[in-house]
Amino acid sequence: MTRQRLLVVGNGMAGARTVEEIFARGGADMFDVTMIGDEPYGNYNRIMLSHVLSGESSIDDDDLMLNPMAWYRENNVTLFVGDRAVKLDRFAKSVTCESGRTVDYDILVIATGSNTFFPNMDGLREPDGRLAKGIFGFRTIEDTNGMLQMALSGDDVRAVVIGGGLLGLEAAYGLRTQGIDVDVVHSPGHLMNQQLDERGGRVLRNKIEDLGVGVHTSKRTTSVLRADDGSVAGVGFNDDTTLAASMIVVTAGIRPNVEFARGGGLVVERGIVVDDQMRCEDEGSIYSVGECCQHRGEVYGLVAPLWEQAVVLADVITGADPTAAYHGSRLTTKLKVAGVDVAAMGVKGPERDTDEFVQFYEPRSGTYKSVVVRDNKLIGAMLLGDISKVSFLTQAFDEKVPLPDERISMLFDMGTPSAETGAAELADDVQVCNCNGVTKGDIVACVHGGAKTVADVVAKTRAGKGCGSCKGLVGDIVACAAGGALEVDPAANWYVPSIPMTKPELIAAIRENDLRSVSQIFAELATDGAEDVASKMPLASLLRVVWGPDWVDERGALFINDRVHANIQRDGTFSVVPQMMGGVTTPDQLRTIADVADKYNVPLVKVTGGQRIDLLGIKKEDLPKVWGDLDMPSGYAYGKSMRTVKTCVGTDFCRFGLGDSTALGIAIEQRFQGLETPAKLKMAVAGCPRNCSEALCKDFGVVAVGDGRWEIYVGGAAGAHIRKGDVLATVDSPEEVLTIAGRFMQYYREEAKWLERTYAWVPRIGLEELRAILIDDRDGIVAGLDERMQKSIDGYTDPWKERSAPRSPAQFQPSLPLLPLPQVPVR
Repeated sequence: MTRQRLLVVGNGMAGARTVEEIFARGGADMFDVTMIGDEPYGNYNRIMLSHVLSGESSIDDDDLMLNPMAWYRENNVTLFVGDRAVKLDRFAKSVTCESGRTVDYDILVIATGSNTFFPNMDGLREPDGRLAKGIFGFRTIEDTNGMLQMALSGDDVRAVVIGGGLLGLEAAYGLRTQGIDVDVVHSPGHLMNQQLDERGGRVLRNKIEDLGVGVHTSKRTTSVLRADDGSVAGVGFNDDTTLAASMIVVTAGIRPNVEFARGGGLVVERGIVVDDQMRCEDEGSIYSVGECCQHRGEVYGLVAPLWEQAVVLADVITGADPTAAYHGSRLTTKLKVAGVDVAAMGVKGPERDTDEFVQFYEPRSGTYKSVVVRDNKLIGAMLLGDISKVSFLTQAFDEKVPLPDERISMLFDMGTPSAETGAAELADDVQVCNCNGVTKGDIVACVHGGAKTVADVVAKTRAGKGCGSCKGLVGDIVACAAGGALEVDPAANWYVPSIPMTKPELIAAIRENDLRSVSQIFAELATDGAEDVASKMPLASLLRVVWGPDWVDERGALFINDRVHANIQRDGTFSVVPQMMGGVTTPDQLRTIADVADKYNVPLVKVTGGQRIDLLGIKKEDLPKVWGDLDMPSGYAYGKSMRTVKTCVGTDFCRFGLGDSTALGIAIEQRFQGLETPAKLKMAVAGCPRNCSEALCKDFGVVAVGDGRWEIYVGGAAGAHIRKGDVLATVDSPEEVLTIAGRFMQYYREEAKWLERTYAWVPRIGLEELRAILIDDRDGIVAGLDERMQKSIDGYTDPWKERSAPRSPAQFQPSLPLLPLPQVPVR
């Protein structure tokens, strides 16, 4: 059989899913497949970008990447990355790319997706058409990385998100989690107006505001305000009011990416017009799938319809079912918005006098539920906060189960199946994971095919790897399918995925085998000795905890920040923060900092929230010279380490002071400076309970309470996660504070998961357990903790003092400008 040339323009979720479906029908023997993608990566899950932005430590490359580069090679797919299709010649059956290459085809699939819609606002763009610096969409890895770099820059960033739909709220939640102030501006009267009615929007607003996010509805943004230097300063509204901001995220909708198709003469309205077989109008060999296409007047922006379209298109192209037809999608939205469970389907409220409408509205608990019934059929439902009935309602909406006569029982367990029973009674074709198009039947088949744990099922089907709202239901279905034979996933407690050991077991193995480098750990302890990129940084951190300066630093084991001892910014420059112990400085230090800022043309000098001075915009090649001219220790604003100790004035000058907080803060910082920790660790000392230095909400906080006594607080947080620390102990002297601080830090260093902040670790271990271990020495380990902490302290060296000896010739060479990857096919 002659193989045909199948060209897919677009390497996003729809295009790659279509190719997967084609291969599942034997398409690998029918087609030579070529794909063109304008991003320099394999296919990734855009739904996961909100999790990346919020800094969830559980997200790794396997979660984000749907089809890594190896998948294309293994399936003999030619992939042109970092290139864009710009010209379609339907008569010659060829596509020309931005790079100048031409690709011929027999069958063409257009899956160009959609782009962020940027409203026409004054100040949004530079004269050359580029978005102004500090303005982002939220569609790509590049968008997400740009926002993260700006949010984590150490600068006093304040963000405004334009658009209060799903994407806007996810962006706001992610940025708030990174510890910056965020406001959401939404033109309609309530949030998520496409999915929720006014009452549902009101409940959601309360939840969002509880997170510390400002919400402004019925506000139309008309302009972006710019400072004299051209930087973003805020937004202006149609009522002549303004809102300050240094970062603006535009999530005011998406628009199908149809320019390539329109230029080729295809029929385009809102999207590329297709028939029931996803074929472009008046074309026999060109198809379209995903957000860029328009079917029966509808353009879909959710994932589930894309999967349905991909199945139909694969059936048609391969001949598996030449009569396959797509008839549109009945949308059932189930997702988690900024940590709040939301489900919606059908109409939002009654449309006729005869429609039955049942509502439950409880703002106090953040719960809202409603159903709309017409002619004894469920035509609409909405759940917010409590979505335990979503499985039953989904089946009822698809007319697969009868409605109860007592309509309110559709919202509560009053005769209708409970969540667990509902999982058992779900039809096999019910879609459980909307994000990845996984049905109950897929999950059951996976279990019957040998999957023994929920993690196995998730890895093989991708169920639950999107927004995460279906994870509970996935677990229920797996348990039902396994018939009680479900095994506990042993990997849940591993420190890194590639090594089957808990963190204490791994530390013991490292010491026993005298393993000093990441490569040695992989060779000795990893399954099959295989290296795992995502595991390198946590292993490097662990080696530094175990061996201090005696670990072996290998190329590629550290992130860029740790390699060059500075914090990278979105434009490729770096942030330099010298140490100012306890926030105390001198006129000489200030003069030196000013001289360095002048000498190296530093564009921004910023006072940080940790009582230090940040020099932003340093070129990579200038870093060693800047450190030398400053002649100050590193402030570790870039590392997963002990960052800073914030202090108030204390007894020296403050009339309310009960203890010398400044001296104690400096002593703590001198003792523990720069020590490696599983996640960043912030400390503070307050001279009285007025808490001016915010010691009550730090990872480790100390408060003077009078008569020479100090209260020690642990596990506090003041970012998106607001948590007052727990009182671990009350002690009688600064020396006792230093001792307990060392024990707490060392136990945290040895026991906590990678990137687990103390505000999560302390509740997980339990306050009483920590007291028993660290204060009462119940397990007899305190002496060992003290000894290992002292060894780490004794081995401390300031990385800025090693500037004269770079680890490699390229360590401080200028960064190259960001360019597309080489235009080479991946086979």
